[in-house]
Order: sequence, then C-alpha cells, then structure tokens
Amino acid sequence: MAKVARKMCITGCASATMGAMNKRELAKAVAVQSDVELKTVISVLDGFTEVVTAVVAKGVEPVSIPGFAKFVKVDRPARMGRNPATGEAIRIKASKKARITPVKAFKDAVLAPSKAPKLVKGAYPTVDAAVAAAGKSAAPAAAKAPAKKVTAARKAPAKKATAARKAPAKKATTARRAPAKRTAKR
Repeated sequence: MAKVARKMCITGCASATMGAMNKRELAKAVAVQSDVELKTVISVLDGFTEVVTAVVAKGVEPVSIPGFAKFVKVDRPARMGRNPATGEAIRIKASKKARITPVKAFKDAVLAPSKAPKLVKGAYPTVDAAVAAAGKSAAPAAAKAPAKKVTAARKAPAKKATAARKAPAKKATTARRAPAKRTAKR
C-alpha cells in the first residue's frame, strides 16, 4: 500500500511527491500554464475525453494529436495460445483493444527532459495563488489588443501621406536655394 506523500511548499502549494497526477491537479496546472480559468479547463478536459473516446470507440479512424499521442481501436483476430499452468493449447477468441501510442516528440521530451516544454512558474507544482489568478489577466488584454491595432492602422496611412507631402517640398526648396547661392557668388 503506497500512500501519497504530500509536502507543503513555503508559498502554500501542495505537490505530490509520489503517485500519479489526478484530473484536478492536471486541470490546475493547465489553467496556470495557459492562463485560462479553472472551470473552463475542466470543461475542456471533459469534452476532450468524451470526443476522443467516442471517435475511437466507433473504430472508423484514429485520433492523432501531433507532438503527443495517437489513439486507435485495434481488432485482434482469434488465435491459438497455451495455458501457462498446464501447457494445454487453447483457442483465444477475437477481441478489440484500445491502443495509445506516444509519438516521437513526446518520447524525446520524456527521455531528454531538456527538450520538454518549459512551464510557467506556479504551473507544477501547482501554486494556489497562481490557479486563482489564471484567466483573470487574459480578458482585459484581449479587449485592449484590438483597440491598439485599430489605432495603429489609422495612424499608418496618415504618416505615409505626411512623408509624401514633405519630400517634394524639400526638393523644391533645395532647387530654389541653389540658384540663389550661385547668383550671390557671381
């Protein structure tokens, strides 16, 4: 029996030192990493599992996530096998299996941690303050971004028009001064 040992950080985070990351911990880490509210991340994870499960269960086509894994339903034909206790030949009936295959980029990141993506501070081990702040800064930034782009688009043509007007004016004044200086020297 393995108990999950938890260690409290100075900042108040709880990190699992043994055991698997559960769905809630995964959702918190994703919320902090992607700066999205925790409720949204949980609903997206639920939707993700439902869609992948439904598509793979139909067996029509595999679900492939580039850089992560491939989910596929495999039909195994009937075959002959041996009972390990008695050595007697037995018939193993046909079956269907789910196969999840990690792709090369995922395997490379696991085998060489330097190639793994870098996480935002507070994503793992999860910091409660970072989870609470996730998704709060994304809404105001998204609202301000289009306003800046519109303003920049309006100013750009005005600057080009101003520069175009000044260029001929400088050439004209230079042309006027040159004859004036020649006349003064003679």
